[in-house]
Parts: sequence; structure tokens; C-alpha cells
Amino acid sequence: MHNGNFVLILHTHLPWVLHHGTWPHGVDWLNEAVAECYIPLINVFNDLLNENIYPKVSLDISPVLCEQLEHIDFKDVFISYCDEKIKAGKQDEENFKAWGYDPHHVYLAQYWQNWYETRKNEFIYKFNSSIVGALRELQDKGAIEVMTCGATHGYLPLLGTDRSVNLQVKAAVENYKKHFGRQPRGIWLPECAYRPSYNWKSLLPIAPFHEEHLRPGIEQFLARHSIEYFVTDEDLTKRAYPIGVYLDVNKEKFVSINSPAFKFIPGIFELSPLNLYHISSSEKVEYGTSIAFTRHHNIAMQVWSGEMGYPGESNYLDFHKKYLGSMLRYWRVTDNKTDMMYKLLYHPDWIYEKIDLQANHFIHHIENTINFNKKLTGKFGTLCTPFDTELFGHWWFEGPEFIRAVLRGLHQSPWVNTATASEQILATKPLEVMGLPEGSWGKNNNHDVWSNDGNKWTWESIYNNENRLKKIYDLINNTDVNDELRIILTQALREMMLLQSSDWQFLIETQSAKDYAEQRFSFHHSDFNKLCDIVEKYIKTKELSDYDKTFLEVTTKRNSCFAELKFEWWNENI
Repeated sequence: MHNGNFVLILHTHLPWVLHHGTWPHGVDWLNEAVAECYIPLINVFNDLLNENIYPKVSLDISPVLCEQLEHIDFKDVFISYCDEKIKAGKQDEENFKAWGYDPHHVYLAQYWQNWYETRKNEFIYKFNSSIVGALRELQDKGAIEVMTCGATHGYLPLLGTDRSVNLQVKAAVENYKKHFGRQPRGIWLPECAYRPSYNWKSLLPIAPFHEEHLRPGIEQFLARHSIEYFVTDEDLTKRAYPIGVYLDVNKEKFVSINSPAFKFIPGIFELSPLNLYHISSSEKVEYGTSIAFTRHHNIAMQVWSGEMGYPGESNYLDFHKKYLGSMLRYWRVTDNKTDMMYKLLYHPDWIYEKIDLQANHFIHHIENTINFNKKLTGKFGTLCTPFDTELFGHWWFEGPEFIRAVLRGLHQSPWVNTATASEQILATKPLEVMGLPEGSWGKNNNHDVWSNDGNKWTWESIYNNENRLKKIYDLINNTDVNDELRIILTQALREMMLLQSSDWQFLIETQSAKDYAEQRFSFHHSDFNKLCDIVEKYIKTKELSDYDKTFLEVTTKRNSCFAELKFEWWNENI
């Protein structure tokens, strides 16, 4: 009787912030995400399992985030963070009592003390101080599916060399195997940014990238590393174009749209976010394809919309207003248009009725959309809503409880089930092959957020660094790479990967942490070039100065991600 499946995808990512500041920008971003998002969501998934409800949520976790969560330093960092919050809550409680504040102020100060104490104990004792381990256990039980992401969240369509694109995907796959013990089946393309194969040239006049040259489509890199699917935005799917169709699920027989036989294949190519499609840059599907899940814009906006989205409910915790000193939040939204001074105190027990109403409203829209699609097309539908994981718990404190209510409600639905992305591919067996236009899920569905007058200078540095790295690799072609040189080369590659993170351009464009992003970008740029200087000297002298040894030691300790990284990976033939 079911007419389709709901595929909830959560994008879980933070740039490398460990050892790079604390607050307001730095490792506290990571602490907040663990306390407010990851632990509550994992609790929800485990609770549902205990009710014999398999959540079937698909979530990616970026390799650079995995590396931070599993870093030897993170456990103590997170525990200290929770202890500081507990201490701040106790101080607030004392002050509120001494100053004769409303008793509910005192209650909320106690609430936060208990809340952070619980998160700390769950982290240590329930999850053995490993968020990645908790996710792996859920995946191994079949409760969720964990995808991967670009290794450092590099903006793939604009990277200057195919080597860099390949490295972002290859390093992601290898890191996933290390943490999850299996091959990833899906990937979140950073910023959902896609580029087909064509004669590409850079937007900046930097040789040789400004000269047109044929580049593979992103799907070809995914196929090279056995990645079966990715996520795209509805605008791109609506502008897609038919290429052909497979005649079998094993993709052994393909019929092009230009073939005379194509006209005898009925009922295909309805451009809809409720369908799955193989994506290829041309009729040469042998170069590799990957399946696209499309964000359903209207359904997703029930949550995302700043005007009508569920997080704006008056009784929910207000994200922006914090108590000066402790930086704890004591107020509810009240009205999302009202001045901060008029916010009213938060009541945690007031939220559940509204969560139930909103979850039912959301489920109702999902069911209606799927049922109408089945009646209209006769097809078993795929309704996919991708969100940033941090929305649920950090930006929207009640978000994990909303997810609990939605998944619990859909478990009882006679029309729609939940499914992981891989399960949905198996259920629908897509055969249609489409060409997808270039774009992203950002403003204007293009590259504007990540390449504009305010941040295009970052691309000049990225392209120059890619050029320099190529020259370094040319230098070592006839050089015996000993262990010492290997360490320097690998750290240089690591710095370039961290430099490529799309977060820096995003933070510069949105002005949310512009100074921090510019500083971090400049640090990685500087460290990369110093390491290249050291490589060039070492090739000539076969020695490291004391200064170079100290610099290498400090840099390697500060940015110590991807222990499995090999410098040869950037030099693979594409």
C-alpha cells in the first residue's frame, strides 16, 4: 500500500577548528555541535531502536570532522567545555538568588547545569567518548546509513586541478574505511556543488587554468571511487536534460536518447524531485555515472523558512539572546520579529504539544505529496529532504525532538515509510540517465557564494598553490623520497587540503566569522608555502635545519588530521 519513501539526509560538517582558537570562533563550534546536536540525535536514534523503530536516517559526516571527533585531544576539550558550562550555570543560580530574580530564572540555571552534566556523562559513559563510534554502531545495526563528504569540504567544481578533486574524494573514501570499516556508498558533495564535463576555464586569469581544457564531470570522480549516489538541489534537477536509459539495473545495456530504439521506451523522463536519476555528462556513460537524490524544496522549506519555518515557534528556545557572562540561553523566541529586550523566559515543558502538531503537519505534507505523485505518475516516490545537522539542536534546540516525532509518526503511516538512501535506490531501481547543469544549493544555485568580489582572492591563492605543488612533484620525480621527505610532503598536502575548505569562502561572504576565516585561510596558505620551501631546500641539501624541524613539528601537531594520507595520492593519473 505504500506509495513512496521519505529519505531524511543530514549533512554533518565543521572545518578543522581543533587547536585553532576556542571562542567565539574555534573549537567551541565543535563542542556546541557535539553537546547540542550529535549526542541528542544519537540518543533519539537509540531510543527509537529501543521502541523497535529503525530511524533509517542517512547522514554524512565529513572526514575532517571525523578526525576532530576522534582526536586524542578532543575528549578532554569537550569535558572541560561541559564543566565550564556547569560552573557558569551555578554562578548564574547564585546570582539570580542573590539579586531576587524570578524563581524561573533560578530553575533555568539549574536546568542548564543538569543538561550539561547529562551530556558530559553520556559522552563519557554511554558513548565511550566516541561520537564516530556511536554512529558506526548504529550503522552496523542497520538503524542509519552514514555517508561521506569531500575530505576537507573543498568546493569541487572550482578546484583548479583534477588531482585536487580526485584527492578530496579518494581521501574521503580512505578515511571513511578507517572510521567505519566499510566502503561508503554515498557522498555529500560540499555545498551540493556539481560540475559536468566540459571545456572548463577558471574565472581568474591564472595560468594554466584560465585556458579552456576538457575536465571530467564530478560524477566521473565518484564512479572512479565506487560512490553510488550524491545529493543535489531541486533547481538543478528541474534544469536537467535526458541523455538515455539503462535497460537493466546492472547498467550493462544503455540506449541513448538519440538512438532510434529510444522511442519505443515509454513513460520516462518526467523531471521531478520525487524521482532518482543516474547522472552523466554525456552519452559516454562508460566514463562513470552516479545517482542523484534531489532536495524537495517545498517540503524542506517547512523547516528552513525564516518566515514560516517550524523553529520560529514562540515557545522554542531563542538562539540569539544569551545571558552576558555565562552565555547561557534563558529566553524563548516569543516573536521572531520582536526586539531582544522583550523576549520572555523559556519553559522546557511547553514545547511538546507544539512539536507534535508540527510533526503531524510535516508528515501530512509528506504523505499528500507522495500520494499525489503516485496517482499522477503511477511511480513509487522518493521524497528527500537534506538539512544541515546543526539545525537540529544548535540552531533549533528542539530539533532532535521534532525528528523523533516525525520518525515515530511515519512508522505508523499507511502510505509512506522511511528509508536510507541506499535502501531507496534498491526500492526504486532507477534507470533514467540525465545530464545535470552546473550549480550548487547556494544563493542563485550557482557559485556566487563561494566565488565573488569579496572572496575570489582565496581562489588566486588556491590556484597558485596547486601550481606550486605540481612543480614540487615534478622536482621529486627523480628523487629518492625517504621517510623525512615523505613527512614534509604529506604535511604540505594536508595544509593545501585544509586551505581548500569551502567554509572559508562561505564565512567571508556571510560575514559571520569573516576575520577568523581570512586568518585561517592565510595561516594554511603560509604554512603550505613554508613547507614547500623546506622541501626544495631538502632536495638540494638532504638536511633539515633546527628551525625547519621545529616548524615541521609544530605544524604537524597543530594540523594532525588524516594519518592515513599519502603524498602519492595527489599524483594519481586521472
